Amino acid sequence: MPVISLPVIWIIIIDIFAWAFFHLFISVLCLRLPLEFFLKDTYWFKIFRWERSGQLWQKWFKVKKWKSSIIDGTIFLKKGYGKKSLHGSKIDDLKIFATETKRAELTHWLSILPAPLFFLWNPLWAGWVMILYALLFNLPIIIVQRYNRGRIQSIIS
Repeated sequence: MPVISLPVIWIIIIDIFAWAFFHLFISVLCLRLPLEFFLKDTYWFKIFRWERSGQLWQKWFKVKKWKSSIIDGTIFLKKGYGKKSLHGSKIDDLKIFATETKRAELTHWLSILPAPLFFLWNPLWAGWVMILYALLFNLPIIIVQRYNRGRIQSIIS
């Protein structure tokens, strides 16, 4: 049972605006983080051996077939580093691209976190729909970032 009881039309409107707010706020927040923050090799962004330089994501999810259909968030904010294609083939270009995949990955992990808040004003079933939305919207993008970074890191090394 939601903490706040509202008519269905208001719940839908609040859901739409809340998701828009969270997505934009988190995106802007992550865009403000300096590139140096993502240059560190932290455990969170490590491409693990079991990912086989991104090949695992291709094998399980056929990433190459659908990754081009994902809209790059930079078109909405008119800022950031577009990841639809490489910005060059030099080692430094590849390193920057790989680093920017970490920014995108963090943005999408953080974008999942607000989902439980929707239980405050949504009926229980709709709260679970919001959780499902957060996962279905963000996990494919996270998978693409890990796939691309794994491939780039194998090229660099």
